[in-house]
Amino acid sequence: MRTLPPPLPKIRLAAALAAALALSGCAIGPDYLRPSSWLPAAFSEAAPVAAQQDAAPNSAVDAQWWSLFADATLNELVDQALANNADLRTAIARLEQANALAREAGAAFFPEIDGEASGSNRKLSTKTATWTSSSPKFQHARSAALTTSYELDIWGRVRRANESVQASLLASQYSRDAIRLTVAGLVTSNYLALRAYDAELAVTAESLASREASLKLVKTRVDAGLVSPLDLYQAEGAQAALQAQQADLRRLRALAEHQLALLTAKPDLTIAAGDIRQLPLPPTPPAGLPADLIESRPDVREAEQKLIAANANIGVAKAGYYPKFSLTGSVGTESKTLGDLFGAGANTWSIGLGLLMPIIDFGRTSARVDQAKALNEQSLIAWQNTLQTAYKEVRDALVNLRENGNAETAQNVRVYNTQQALDIANRRYDAGYSGYLEVLDAQRSNNDALLAMIATRQARLVAAVELFKAIGGGWKDQAPKRG
Repeated sequence: MRTLPPPLPKIRLAAALAAALALSGCAIGPDYLRPSSWLPAAFSEAAPVAAQQDAAPNSAVDAQWWSLFADATLNELVDQALANNADLRTAIARLEQANALAREAGAAFFPEIDGEASGSNRKLSTKTATWTSSSPKFQHARSAALTTSYELDIWGRVRRANESVQASLLASQYSRDAIRLTVAGLVTSNYLALRAYDAELAVTAESLASREASLKLVKTRVDAGLVSPLDLYQAEGAQAALQAQQADLRRLRALAEHQLALLTAKPDLTIAAGDIRQLPLPPTPPAGLPADLIESRPDVREAEQKLIAANANIGVAKAGYYPKFSLTGSVGTESKTLGDLFGAGANTWSIGLGLLMPIIDFGRTSARVDQAKALNEQSLIAWQNTLQTAYKEVRDALVNLRENGNAETAQNVRVYNTQQALDIANRRYDAGYSGYLEVLDAQRSNNDALLAMIATRQARLVAAVELFKAIGGGWKDQAPKRG
């Protein structure tokens, strides 16, 4: 028995499907090529090799860079902020949203299968021309089917769209990491400010105790008629100035503590007194700090992922120039009664291939392509600017770290000399060789020197924080030294 050839429509449908599958390997639009790096190999502002005898030979990013300050309270505060901070929790929610969008985009690779069922009862009119007495007055229909619809990704539109969404997902992840880095930096900087106020309060308390002792001596000498009452007024005025300084420092410390409470989402946070001078000095960056460390910064990575997404969107827009193929099909049953719906002969099926071909759109597709290219150019500029900003921030932090270290050395010399001058002024006044104005001047100079030394220490530690943030973390080094 001769086999009959298949119907011509089925042959054409199979051929169309085969051609579509053969073409589905290509993807229109430019593939992403990372722009070449123009960064120097290393940062010249890093300290010279002679000052790096305790540095590790290799540098690497340390995700928990704040632990290098070896302060248990600071570590706890940062951990609390990373767990509870409102901005960070919002970023995590945005990341979850981006992840859901990526899953939705990935589902476009697979056909969507829907179930549908219907039933209808219809009474025919006896006044219609086609109605006869033998025709049924009532018509009934029942049906159930599974239907599917699937876009054949011949030109790679779906793949480019998925590529864009995946890059956006990574950008959201790096945005979260950038906020983590910012939150950790804010907590650390505010903690250092609080500890600086603690140190200044300690200095002020010591100065007050010294001036109270001086005031008693001045009162005794005034009562004995040895010195003018002018000395007493000057001593009391100097003591009042220190009391005002103490009140202002208490206010500033309370504000810093309140800011830490907000960052950690602990409104009733209280922190015991400490002293910034007890914190270890920051580790010194190794000579020749590699410039490519900034590529690990989350904001740099976020900017690049946005560039990848914008590049993929060019392909999505260009796919509008080409025909869109869609595959549809259904399988189910139909009958007049519900009892026969799944009986023999009730089966139905259909399969179809659709084509949507752009003919004239009056420049709409070209406009979309131009928009995508312009957005891609904006993303490229943003990525380049982020790199330049990161490089500048690292250089600034290195200079601040180095020069604040030099300034602290000079401030320590200043503190020593003003303390010696104060001791001499006190002895001269006790011996009656000089007036109390000389003592007051020496006291003010020593107080100012101590406060300036604390401020320089804070600036040095904050510069280390800024450097850690600028390179996206810290560098692994030997244990920090205490100064």
